[in-house]
Amino acid sequence: MHPLRRQRLMIVLFIVMAAGLAVALLGYALRQNINLFYPPSAIAAGEAPVGRDIRAGGMVLEGSIQRAADSLDVSFIVTDYQANVPVTYTGILPDLFSEGEGVVVAGQLDDQGVFRASQVLAKHDENYMPPEVSDALEKARPEG
Repeated sequence: MHPLRRQRLMIVLFIVMAAGLAVALLGYALRQNINLFYPPSAIAAGEAPVGRDIRAGGMVLEGSIQRAADSLDVSFIVTDYQANVPVTYTGILPDLFSEGEGVVVAGQLDDQGVFRASQVLAKHDENYMPPEVSDALEKARPEG
């Protein structure tokens, strides 16, 4: 092989290997920060990881909101009409949060199957629902 051609081949191989290493390191670094979405039926089926940051969403079940009298603790149930997931949250809820409305919660699932929310997001008008929630509700809707 001609020495100039060999040198070019080595440079190309070095660039490909360096790019591959950069992509691998980036993927490894982002792996812990990926915040996946799970509907309540997937959480109830055990598909959601315990102790990792995830998002869940659905509708707030009618009559499920329970507020503590002496703190900002609140618990409620998120449903996709096939399964229910109990959620606990400490903090101020969005103004548009209410029963029968769409919600997305971010946090971690504990060993008892309770979702410990660190953030609660409510829809911002009567026509909008987050795409993940509307897709999950559409898939879970009973036929007929």
